[in-house]
Amino acid sequence: MRSAGARPADPCPCGSGRTFADCCESVLDGEAAPTAEALMRSRYTAFAVGDEDHIFRTWHPRTRPEGPYCHPGTRWLGLTVHECVGGSPMAADGEEAVVEFTARFEAVDGRGGTALDALRERSTFVKRAGRWLYVDGEQL
Repeated sequence: MRSAGARPADPCPCGSGRTFADCCESVLDGEAAPTAEALMRSRYTAFAVGDEDHIFRTWHPRTRPEGPYCHPGTRWLGLTVHECVGGSPMAADGEEAVVEFTARFEAVDGRGGTALDALRERSTFVKRAGRWLYVDGEQL
């Protein structure tokens, strides 16, 4: 369930330049992401809008930690995709892809204030039963 909300006509939180309805909404609603990059963007959007179910469903069960995944007090500010290797719509099951990105955010700093930060990660995805799944990531 999306706690922070995004309306269909709003710009998509993932920064694609498209509306939420034309970008991540259908993937958050359960449609298979066509590419590994599309799944990564939808996962960023899920963090931004508080959609824990989407994060859970798209995390490979072998590497998925226990939730919660969204942390109160964290506000996601923007996403930059640096590189995507593999992960096309024509990928076969079992195929892997890598997406490198930077996600900027503001978080509660533990002293009652907030701090700006960024996560740069090289994420691995695998296609399983026709659906892309997040496997793990290496912070850069």
